[in-house]
Amino acid sequence: MDSTATASLASLWDEVSGTQPDPDLWVVLATLAAALAVVIPHGLWRVSRNAITIAHEGGHGLVALLTGRTLTGIRLHSDTSGLTVSRGKPHGIGMILTAAAGYTAPPLLGLGGAALLGAGRITLLLWLATALLLIMLVMIRNAYGALTMIVTGGLFVLVSWLAGPQVQAAFAYVVVWFLLLGGVRPAFELQAKRSRGGAGDSDADQLSRLTHVPAALWFFLFHAVSLCSLIGGGRWLLDL
Repeated sequence: MDSTATASLASLWDEVSGTQPDPDLWVVLATLAAALAVVIPHGLWRVSRNAITIAHEGGHGLVALLTGRTLTGIRLHSDTSGLTVSRGKPHGIGMILTAAAGYTAPPLLGLGGAALLGAGRITLLLWLATALLLIMLVMIRNAYGALTMIVTGGLFVLVSWLAGPQVQAAFAYVVVWFLLLGGVRPAFELQAKRSRGGAGDSDADQLSRLTHVPAALWFFLFHAVSLCSLIGGGRWLLDL
């Protein structure tokens, strides 16, 4: 019995840590088209943007923990907004990095995912994403947020455990393309909203108060990170 369990664990580890063959180019292009189809149209974007919000708030939460702050909870709302609350000094490098992590998290996660896919680590990517979603679920503090996380995490679990290699590869590429493409749009939307007099307490405004640097420079950082991630990640995914 022990030897069987050990063999099963070894086989599972080999599968997770090993490499899988790259999908055909047409699959990569089809997943790119699928990601564009849910990012560009306004109606679909209002729904799919929830996934970007998960990455956004997860970025705030992760960096808060890494910089020694106490993460008290995360909320995800039906209007695709979110809120991450942490305790600690209201100023300093930890607070600055935490505030800057939101808009940069989705494209950087996409870039990291593209690096894994470029190295053939499809299964590892899916397992890491599932683990991060389950960890984040523990910190959710509202019903809509919990439902969103359960549905998203459940989808990753189903694909990771039950789907075949081709489906797993296609799903992984769609997710990474979506993070890369979807990570570009929110900063532009926020900038447009601020130009109309809204979003006066955005991440960029908070960073401006913390650093005494104009919010426009923080928007430049958000755009630079998202666009460079898209270019770099896209090259890895397309094997250029």
